[in-house]
Amino acid sequence: MNPLKALHAEQGQAVWLDFVARGFVAKGDLKRLVVEDGLRGVTSNPAIFEKAIGHSDEYDDALRQAGDARVIDLYEGLAIADIQAAADVLRPVYDASGGQDGFVSLEVSPYLAMNTEETLAEARRLWAAVSRDNLMVKVPATPEGLPAIRALTAEGINVNITLLFAQDVYEEVANAYIGGLEELAAKGGPVERVASVASFFVSRIDANVDAALDALIAKAGAAEKAPLEALKGKVAIANAKLAYQRYKRLFAGPRWEALAAKGAHPQRLLWASTGTKNKAYSDVLYVEELIGPDTVNTIPPSTMDAFRDHGRVRASLEEDVGEAERVLAQLARTGIDLDAVARDLVREGVQLFVDAADKLLGAVAGKRAQVLGERLNRQDLALGALKEPAEAAAEAWRAKGLVRRLWQKDAAVWTGADEARWLGWLDIVDQQFAKAGDYATFAEEIRAEGFTDAVVLGMGGSSLGPEVLAETYGPRSGFPRLRILDSTDPAEVRAVEAAVDLPRTLFIVASKSGSTLEPNVFRDYFLARMRAVVGADKAGRHFVAVTDPGSAMEKAALGDGFRRIFYGVPEIGGRYSVLSAFGLVPAAASGIDVAAFLEEARRMVRSCGSDVPPALNPGVQLGLALGVAATAGGRDKVTLVASPGVATFGAWVEQLVAESTGKEGKGLIPIDGEPLGAPEVYGADRFFVYLRLENEADAAQDAGIEALEAAGHPVARITLASREGLPQEFFRFEIATAVAGAVLGINPFDQPDVEASKIKTRELTAAAERDGALPAETPVAEDDLFALYTDPANAEALRQAGAGGDPESWIRAQIGRIGTGDYAALLAYVERNADHLAPLQAARLALRDAKRVATCVEFGPRFLHSTGQAYKGGPDSGVFLQITAQPAQDLPIPGRTISFGTVIAAQARGDFGVLSERGRRALRVHIKGDLSSGLDRLRRTLT
Repeated sequence: MNPLKALHAEQGQAVWLDFVARGFVAKGDLKRLVVEDGLRGVTSNPAIFEKAIGHSDEYDDALRQAGDARVIDLYEGLAIADIQAAADVLRPVYDASGGQDGFVSLEVSPYLAMNTEETLAEARRLWAAVSRDNLMVKVPATPEGLPAIRALTAEGINVNITLLFAQDVYEEVANAYIGGLEELAAKGGPVERVASVASFFVSRIDANVDAALDALIAKAGAAEKAPLEALKGKVAIANAKLAYQRYKRLFAGPRWEALAAKGAHPQRLLWASTGTKNKAYSDVLYVEELIGPDTVNTIPPSTMDAFRDHGRVRASLEEDVGEAERVLAQLARTGIDLDAVARDLVREGVQLFVDAADKLLGAVAGKRAQVLGERLNRQDLALGALKEPAEAAAEAWRAKGLVRRLWQKDAAVWTGADEARWLGWLDIVDQQFAKAGDYATFAEEIRAEGFTDAVVLGMGGSSLGPEVLAETYGPRSGFPRLRILDSTDPAEVRAVEAAVDLPRTLFIVASKSGSTLEPNVFRDYFLARMRAVVGADKAGRHFVAVTDPGSAMEKAALGDGFRRIFYGVPEIGGRYSVLSAFGLVPAAASGIDVAAFLEEARRMVRSCGSDVPPALNPGVQLGLALGVAATAGGRDKVTLVASPGVATFGAWVEQLVAESTGKEGKGLIPIDGEPLGAPEVYGADRFFVYLRLENEADAAQDAGIEALEAAGHPVARITLASREGLPQEFFRFEIATAVAGAVLGINPFDQPDVEASKIKTRELTAAAERDGALPAETPVAEDDLFALYTDPANAEALRQAGAGGDPESWIRAQIGRIGTGDYAALLAYVERNADHLAPLQAARLALRDAKRVATCVEFGPRFLHSTGQAYKGGPDSGVFLQITAQPAQDLPIPGRTISFGTVIAAQARGDFGVLSERGRRALRVHIKGDLSSGLDRLRRTLT
């Protein structure tokens, strides 16, 4: 008789196959093994599925049909279908054996091996999803797995207990099974329909023990070598034989007989890991030596072929039990602790399954990306010398499971502080997708009422995301034009008012806390103007609020009769809020299809999910590259380059990166709006991120980036097929920033130095309200156009550097402080427009080209809620030139004793005060006369 078939026919041992694959089942190969070899079951694990899915095209059609699902859902869909098909082939065996055989095993995720409740939840879910009586759910024999075994058995779920090495642990497993049956019986449950196997791993024990024996042999004397050699290849089989003796004792006696009388099946021992790892041993060693009744041997295909060819069938399991005891006793005398070996093997086994699961999910993620094609924005990293450290960081993240821990909201991924309470943005896309209908209703309401403009009144995270939407997508037919006001400069407030038709304008007042100064003064001003234009009873219908529940803004909106209040999520910080109501309300008001917008974002959410290993996870990849570039390569100036169609995205990234990472003397300094130059104008501190629109590509930008890469600068290219793919980038960069923060070792969700500026501004505005003006200041130098201010320490340093009586010598001395690795920041508290930007841009480029340093041009006060955090709390590599001016025409704020001119002046002084307190190199240039003349003079001086 065929030796495989004889194992069951003659010895009562079931043969299971340690393999499953779609084509193997579909083409009838599994059925043939059942018929010809008497196969009675199938086991699977992540490594088996990785080989099947990742190394064949059998699953490609199914993946294409599944479309844009989560990676874990794609895998489970494939695996469950395979398990169901295999179970159906084996169902006749199950029925003929009275439910004792014919099983197919599916493993609970190895990521859950140390969590009882999650193991239980997943086992129940898989049992329901497969919906086959002849399924066995595989649960590891970890300390956390033991209670799950008992609970699942008590629920009537078949369990295959895996990763068993130690006899004592096996006894615990068997007792857990018996205890579970007793619970089921006590409830009147069908104990006769429950089956279980305890998978005792064999060859891995010999591989581990033999290595330890070899180490002893290398040190042993001549007389000691032979006894040590004699133990090699014997321990695993001896251990298994003694485990079988325990099996016979455990499933006998009154306790078991009471269950057997109700039809209960004993939990059979299953020999796993029976492929021979040591080529010096017989290739069928762990089959031939472990043959006995009421046991299972799960055999890999190659070992099955070998045993079919030359295996010998005999009742070997109870041969020489005394010899087995002697082998283990002799092993103990060598000092090798078999229990310790078993504990190590369990840990290693879990990690091996985790490694295999990572490879499996990576294979599925790679195929998903191929299926999505250009629907998923492509990312290419050209890291040069940083490639190896970035890959090492990705492997470290994989080995430590940090992507999963990030998604589990584990604060220990960062500093262990309050990070966990600020991770609501991870789940926001699905949450908001459920509300897409409400956004659509709001959009139609605004369109039907004929609003021509929608103005966001906000700062930082409340304004920068909507600004990207307004500039990227433009006005939509029939919907209001989206505008943003995020400056307290009187001229900008007037410019917005002049650009709109107030009776046909909707104002979106956005503030998480409701206590931020700027949105409140904007609201005060425009609510008063609206009341004057349409009447106090109708004014509120022109306003909606976006704020967190219970905020001061919510109370004010209710009191002022706002049209609607949309709520943010308290667990999301402002800069991570664009995919929440703070971005979606302006999007809806301007006619953007919120459902389609979120669907785009969700594509990237799934690509960056907890189930995608770091090496294939685009957000994690980018974050690790940025973090490693800064920490290992000194490249902390993240230079953002974008196709013209998505150019404003850089300002949003600038806030996200700077405010998140710039603290504790560390950080990434984002550089936005700096036109590309030749490679030689850049220092060795740059990392370039190129956001490229495929259908609107700029040839000059492409060539510039290629030249930079050729010169050795690291480059991350992100390619969008069209502007519609932009929502993906919001989430990619949120994940990347959080990961980069972890690499830097900081909390990426607080902003301590922004708060410091707010406190100083409040103190100054309070003084102005009390005294009628801001406190007087004494310049260090002045003339008819310029007055210069700085703190005493900076003043002395500038004098030492050559500053004299004229303002220009102070400015020259200030820029003379710029050194290698520094950056220069021009911080202008003036109206943000093209005329004012032009001279500042010319100056920054002159500084960059002359000094080979990164340069920034920022307009206040908007940058206070953005890069201001990094300037004050990040690395001390900034040289700052603050630019202020007297408003040509001030603007009062209704209901307040201070004006917009006073507010922006107080913000500038508060900003400068914190820079000074932090010991930053800062100089303020106040333009006393004509602003255009002053900016042009400044350009000439800097140039």
